[in-house]
Amino acid sequence: MDTLPSKILENVVNELSKLPGIGKRTALRFALHLLKQPIKETETLAAALTSLVTEIKYCSRCHCISDSEICPTCSNPKRNNTIVCVVENIQDVMAIENTGQFNGLYHVLGGVISPIDGIGINDLNIVNLIERVERENIKEVILALPTTMEGDTTNFYLNKQLQKYDITISTIARGIAIGDNLEYADEITLGRSILNRVPFDNVFKR
Repeated sequence: MDTLPSKILENVVNELSKLPGIGKRTALRFALHLLKQPIKETETLAAALTSLVTEIKYCSRCHCISDSEICPTCSNPKRNNTIVCVVENIQDVMAIENTGQFNGLYHVLGGVISPIDGIGINDLNIVNLIERVERENIKEVILALPTTMEGDTTNFYLNKQLQKYDITISTIARGIAIGDNLEYADEITLGRSILNRVPFDNVFKR
């Protein structure tokens, strides 16, 4: 990209281009658009972004984002608190919720085991999951992690850790293509995969 006429503009472009999927030229379009807006609108955006990083919380129970200590899903008495769906990230929670096919609770791991990326067991919310199984009246844990090598590795590890508890361990049906992330699956396929979940130990039996 050509040299910009303003150092201030250049700094804004550099910061915006750090966002996923945003290149320098797109960042420049965003910056110029903001420059044309009434200052009140830009101040509102800035305040919203500041609140995002200073005020937002993570649910102490499931680790999903929340405005309070306990998220709306965990505090909803109409949810089935005997079923916990384990997902990789917050986007997966949103994807499953959009299907309208699941009425249980969630547990966000915050990633999957991936040694090549430096993500190990202790980097994930696994201990908290085990603690929930021990202290809560959980009867089923659904492993809804990506159908990737890293996702399957994490599934195997979790299954091994949960075997000693008197619960059902299931996984979503393989309607999700191998290598796909849940957030990119269409709602119908994802919804059916949740409804048609199968015992984890049956997945690899032939």
